[in-house]
Amino acid sequence: MVPRVSDAAGLSVVVLGGTGALGGAVQRAFEAAGARVLVVSRREPEPGEAVSWAGLDLTRTPSGQLAALLAGAAADVVVNAAGLTHGGTEEQLAAANAGLVRTLVEAAAALPHRPRLVQLGTVHEYGPVCRGVGITEDLPPAPVSAYGRTKLLGAQALLRATRAGAVDGAVLRIAHVFGPGAPRADLLGTAARHAASRCPGPLRLEPLEGRWDFVDIRDVAAAALAAATAPRASGQVVNIGCGQALSVRRLVERMIVLSGLGVPLVEEPGAGGHPPGPAWQRVDISRARLLLGWRPRFGTVRSLRDQLAEAGAPDRATAARP
Repeated sequence: MVPRVSDAAGLSVVVLGGTGALGGAVQRAFEAAGARVLVVSRREPEPGEAVSWAGLDLTRTPSGQLAALLAGAAADVVVNAAGLTHGGTEEQLAAANAGLVRTLVEAAAALPHRPRLVQLGTVHEYGPVCRGVGITEDLPPAPVSAYGRTKLLGAQALLRATRAGAVDGAVLRIAHVFGPGAPRADLLGTAARHAASRCPGPLRLEPLEGRWDFVDIRDVAAAALAAATAPRASGQVVNIGCGQALSVRRLVERMIVLSGLGVPLVEEPGAGGHPPGPAWQRVDISRARLLLGWRPRFGTVRSLRDQLAEAGAPDRATAARP
């Protein structure tokens, strides 16, 4: 279930990092719901994308400048989809994933009209759990990666300020994302690009031993849309996933079958294709249903088919869609 169009229609929404994969999906969801959206990012939108855009390096923007931008946009909602997942030092990750959130909190606290702040967090903030354990929002976080640690610092900054009454914010902790428009460098993005290249060679990836929770990127956007207007979401952490621990290997194998290529899958250390992940991961999504009225709408096969089609894989991937 997603919010009625009237819930978001006419709202002024600012999406930080709106030219990235998640930010782009969020921007499209709000515009489809009738909101006015301003995208803020360092990278310009792709040619042909009809979006309102402000160019800023958000890791270097002072809070006063960001506050002026939010005031000028008369922002009702700010969705933070900006951040750094990998490829940087811990200091760079901290600036992008924690420092930016602290700047946003300071900027929003200075506004006479308080917008709803929606932080797109990550399930990596929890850290590893024992096999079979469902991850609830009450689980004490113990992240082991620099990405998880810095995202957690950002989430905590927003939650502290909300509970102190300085801002109005909510944190969505998102499972692994797939589907059309998902990051191309991720595990399933790598598999989809290999299929789209119609390369007869094997698909070489790191060993695929884990069972992870996955969620379609369009369902993530719908969750952000719901969190923007749900009164009871304020000050809360809400898990967004499918609520299942899916075999990573079987997902990749299924994508190969759907592509119609029949290429061999070769698992070998050092092959790349995805960052290290947990052995087991399944998030409890009952709070999302209770507070947001949200549940995932896209099934696994639909998400895989649509991701293949978006990557330009053979036509078999789009045949006989559910």
